[in-house]
Amino acid sequence: MSTVAAPAPPVDSAPAGADLRKRVLDGVRRIAPIAVPLLLLMLLPALGINQQDALVRATPFILTGLAVAVPARAGLVNVGGEGQLFMGAAGAAAVAFTIDGSLPSIIGIALVMLGGAAGGVAWMAVAALLRLGAKVNEVIATLLLNYVALSLLAYLVFSVWRDPGAAGEAITPELDASLLLPTLGQTTLVNYGLFIAIGAVVLVWLLVDRSRWGFRASVVGGNPEAARRAGLPVNRTLIAALLVGGALAGLAGAIEVAGIETRLRTGIGFGFGYIGFLASWMVGHRPAWIVSAGLLLAGIAVYGDSLQIDYGLPARTVYIVMAGVLLIVLSVRGGAGKRG
Repeated sequence: MSTVAAPAPPVDSAPAGADLRKRVLDGVRRIAPIAVPLLLLMLLPALGINQQDALVRATPFILTGLAVAVPARAGLVNVGGEGQLFMGAAGAAAVAFTIDGSLPSIIGIALVMLGGAAGGVAWMAVAALLRLGAKVNEVIATLLLNYVALSLLAYLVFSVWRDPGAAGEAITPELDASLLLPTLGQTTLVNYGLFIAIGAVVLVWLLVDRSRWGFRASVVGGNPEAARRAGLPVNRTLIAALLVGGALAGLAGAIEVAGIETRLRTGIGFGFGYIGFLASWMVGHRPAWIVSAGLLLAGIAVYGDSLQIDYGLPARTVYIVMAGVLLIVLSVRGGAGKRG
């Protein structure tokens, strides 16, 4: 007697399809932080925006944005990128005037960059002491220190380092040529500071998203009391987050001095710290996306300069447009979160 084999049950292809979609989405998420800035860069000429000017302007925005993102991982709000940039510029100038071309160029430039980072760290250390010692909220401390830094910078430029040969203008002497960041060509202002900023993005991404310290900082930022009861070094983590943020903003100041201005002046990089703050908030403090936000805001800033010249619009128009972009991004993200 022959037996008839039972038909095989149908294979459910839904899990395989879901797995494929998941892999595709993961691939898009990984590629997007690199692809979006390149796409923005290609679109700039079509909008009448000079690519080189945008890259020059984006460099400090990226670094001051990172200066906000690192403390944010630990639940802190750094509004002091402006002051830290000023003190970074002052620290870089102090190192440059001290060594004055007496060292090989590569060593001298490295020391100037370190001097800028140290200036930002020193200024942020004041806010850290106020936060942990006197219980002063870091938002208030970092914000008010911006104005103190501006006054201190003006004192250094007007009194200590003023160039006696500059008739009626408050500037310092130029840095020695061996201490200036090399440009990517003879006809461009784009310098190696751009690569420093991109390198900082990679290092910060590894620090906050791929390291134990980043996980510890997220725990501390989520619930400091629970982290303290679990034995985590809460105060040490908070201090480290603040100081790293200060170093990044100070580095932006050093690049402005040694890469763009070639000397120190009052108001150097004015407004860059606040724009970096916007850049970080636009992308939810995600380091990999700060390049895109910085480049977008740099494009707006460069286009705004053209509008001021061509149509006589006030300088604050640029900040109004940037604020509008931020509000749109936050609204879209908030709506997406509610639907999810």
